Amino acid sequence: MNQEFSTQLNPALILPDVRASRTSAGLRFTGIVLAGSALVAIGAHLALPLYFTPVPLSMAPFAVLVVGLLLSPRLAASTLAAYLIEGAMGLPVFSPSPAIPGYAHLIGPTGGYLLSYPLAAALIAWLLGRSRQSIGPKFLSGFARAVFSATLGSLVILASGATWLAVLTHATGQSIVNLAVLPFLPGDALKIVAAAALSAGWTRHRRSA
Repeated sequence: MNQEFSTQLNPALILPDVRASRTSAGLRFTGIVLAGSALVAIGAHLALPLYFTPVPLSMAPFAVLVVGLLLSPRLAASTLAAYLIEGAMGLPVFSPSPAIPGYAHLIGPTGGYLLSYPLAAALIAWLLGRSRQSIGPKFLSGFARAVFSATLGSLVILASGATWLAVLTHATGQSIVNLAVLPFLPGDALKIVAAAALSAGWTRHRRSA
């Protein structure tokens, strides 16, 4: 009995387990961040240039919504921060349209959208977590909570992108709305619904597993 007790309190025996646990958690964190940033990069390359606006139609915002809905706020923000760092370093993770160097995307016409990704993903994750705690499953379905959270995150992306484009181009408010907001509303609505459905399905799967 005394030997077992002393073994449990012996720092020399406990520390290796703690270090191994921290290493495992760190590797898991890094793996999730890299996988999430790769998902956003794939979405960014699924882009369609639009002749009337410098902002392409891209699946990157959908990936951002998914990351926000599936991860914690800290993981979601870290994932999108890593994505921006990868792009700024020259890795081909940003949309090929417009055809400019990686770092130039952050100060170009799409810079406002890109720079809002970490905040939007963290906000989505935080809102979803808070809604689960305060509202509960009886009053609002998982799908509805995900739609609400993703909608607010999507609005942050649109507002940031439109504001940056206005600063960059000095265009009128109506022109900015026509260039940076209205063309993307139908597609964003579909992305919100699809991301929310994916999140709700994943949550049900985890509960039944």
